[in-house]
Amino acid sequence: MPGMRKLALVFAATLALAGTGTALAQGVLHRSHDGDPASLDPLRTTSVAEAHLLRDLYEGLVIHTMTGEIAPGVAESWTTSDDGLVWRFRLRPQARWSNGEPVTASDFVFSLRRMLDPRSGAPYAPLLYPILNAERIYKAAEGVRVEDLGVSAAAPDLLEIRLERPTPHLLELLAHQAALPVHPATADRPGRVAAQVADWVSNGPYVLKEFVPSSHIRLDRNPSFHAAADVRIETVMSYPIADAAVAARRFLAGELHLTTDIPTDQIAALRGRLGTQLRISPALGTYFLVLNTAKAPFSDARLRRALSLAIDREFIAERVWAGTMLPAYGVIPPHIGNYGERAEFDFKAASPLEREDEAKRLMAAAGYGPGLPLRLELRYNRNDNNRRTIAAIAEQWAAIGVETSLIETDSAAHFAHLREGGDFDVARYGWIGDYSDPQSFLFLFRSDNTGFNVGRYADPQFDALMTLAAGEADLARRAAILREADSLIVREQPWIPVLHYSHRNLVSSRLAGFAPNPLGVIPSRFLSFRP
Repeated sequence: MPGMRKLALVFAATLALAGTGTALAQGVLHRSHDGDPASLDPLRTTSVAEAHLLRDLYEGLVIHTMTGEIAPGVAESWTTSDDGLVWRFRLRPQARWSNGEPVTASDFVFSLRRMLDPRSGAPYAPLLYPILNAERIYKAAEGVRVEDLGVSAAAPDLLEIRLERPTPHLLELLAHQAALPVHPATADRPGRVAAQVADWVSNGPYVLKEFVPSSHIRLDRNPSFHAAADVRIETVMSYPIADAAVAARRFLAGELHLTTDIPTDQIAALRGRLGTQLRISPALGTYFLVLNTAKAPFSDARLRRALSLAIDREFIAERVWAGTMLPAYGVIPPHIGNYGERAEFDFKAASPLEREDEAKRLMAAAGYGPGLPLRLELRYNRNDNNRRTIAAIAEQWAAIGVETSLIETDSAAHFAHLREGGDFDVARYGWIGDYSDPQSFLFLFRSDNTGFNVGRYADPQFDALMTLAAGEADLARRAAILREADSLIVREQPWIPVLHYSHRNLVSSRLAGFAPNPLGVIPSRFLSFRP
């Protein structure tokens, strides 16, 4: 196309892959994840545990390397028009599905249409709204069909994507699980469930061999993968372990090579025993309490502020999480890209006593006080660290007259309840940014984001700001608009930020290739065992 600017050619060995083209596969990697996946279909997944598994099973147009950088995936190169509205991706001729069929541009057209079909209810569909007509299609606007999505196969190996507006972070979006391809002939086979693996077809470095709920998931190296010779580890055994202490014990016993969490009350002991095998690094993530703003009394901003004021974040970060988390006074974590100063609560500098006094005044103004406590239910997903955090918060709330009933369920049940619109008062929620941009956090609060706005927050001013920012190509002006939206959320507190995450891993000294990164991606394809 005339006027197109070349952005990428071949990245070759600069990706720091785990080996060379003649490498032989090695043994079995044993790693844990924090709960059973609700699904392994990119259409339906939402959790970090699911993302880890999908990263091994599928490959998108582009991928994240072990250091979190964007690199070619199925697409070996891409170009963009001078106005930034048209992108063309040249697919690798060697790209294959696990059944040996070629991966084509039409497969991506099918998969992106499937993700944005309004009948799908895909939670991550809004992530793809920069694509031409995507938002109108997903919202079932009159006169627009799924076939009108701005994606087309210009040739079997050439995918064209047309955008609504220039999107500087498009490649980050395309590296997300929402943009993964699925095999058209088997993706929607009637009666297929995740545990039926005989007909599973994927295009990533590994294929699904066993899925035994509450036990394990087995992935074997995919011989049809275009870079199969660079995948060192033959088999990945992934275990759903919600209790970080159990995962640590299994690591110490030599049963696991890699974990994705650490029991915070054992940090000092584990550091002394394991040394550099304990890895802690910053994460683009926030630990929240979501309030159900669709019902009283949580629709009252005074009460929400009172609950937030009463939380001693410093105590929780230091005493409960052993200094591995940061107190959060805003929605967006540090180190975010494409941004400036983050919005934070105006009470950050106040003393704990000053915060408690204001919280009691606000509770009284909302109709609560001595003899009339606020009774609420606080739901959370089961693990050791959450249990201690939630218990500490409930105790702190008791000081301002709140009686808290705790509801603990496993991760799959907890997030399914929220995702499916189940009733709740307050619920624990965690969010790891899908890409390094403030929109990756602020989009959670859009009133039309039914997949993730589980607290049902709705504010026309906020929605208008997000729409305005989406249409702004200048990064500085866009950041200023997003800062205004960020400030509104900090003032209204539909979700209470408690902590900013760190990544906490136990990594065997036998394992090579691991590197910490803010996104927390750990693709098994880049790991290997030391000689």
